[in-house]
Amino acid sequence: MAKIKVKQTEVTIIKIGDEDYICLTDMIKAKDGGFFVTDWLRNRNTMEYLGIWEKIYNSDFNYGEFAIIKSCAGLNSFKISVKEFVERTNAISIQAKTGRYGGTYAHKDIAFEFAMWISPEFKIYIVKEFQRLKEEEQKQLGWSAKRELSKINYHIHTDAIKQNLVPPELTPQQISYIYADEADVLNVAMFGKTAKQWRDANPDFKGNIRDYATINELICLSNMENLNAVFID
Repeated sequence: MAKIKVKQTEVTIIKIGDEDYICLTDMIKAKDGGFFVTDWLRNRNTMEYLGIWEKIYNSDFNYGEFAIIKSCAGLNSFKISVKEFVERTNAISIQAKTGRYGGTYAHKDIAFEFAMWISPEFKIYIVKEFQRLKEEEQKQLGWSAKRELSKINYHIHTDAIKQNLVPPELTPQQISYIYADEADVLNVAMFGKTAKQWRDANPDFKGNIRDYATINELICLSNMENLNAVFID
């Protein structure tokens, strides 16, 4: 579950399967006047769009029931809830959720069209905020992948140092120097500088030199740790 803020309106985003669904119940708070999601759902253009989307992405969509519903869309007497629409057509484009994060949720494709019904300005801002959220998620994913990659042969390397280069009579501080020296052998080979030299040159950066390495550099370092462990043995 994630939240974005669009024109002072907080909007919830959840995962259903591998897809992002955006809360229409939150979004409609940005529309002037007393409107409900059902007011949007009864619109004929809305029904046509939902039908096309379901045709492309939902092989289990009930076209027979949908045709009956669509034929009534736009009439003054027509009204249908999200729950009834889903139950009758087996739709996956919109979902009614209960519980802590209850409300009406729609696949992002549908939610962006719903945003246009609220206002063109709101649609532009929600697309912008959604893209920003995805970019942040990708950065976090990339950071996590890099950290995991940096760990692959780390313990092989440190175990080789412990077993072969650390005499039992050394103090913990002296032992830490040995580990740091061996790490810097690889840092200098890869980056041309020690960890301390990098910190001195980048005092405003958090983390260490390897946190800012590229994926290719981390792959090289991982292989070098493995090789150095063999050389130490």
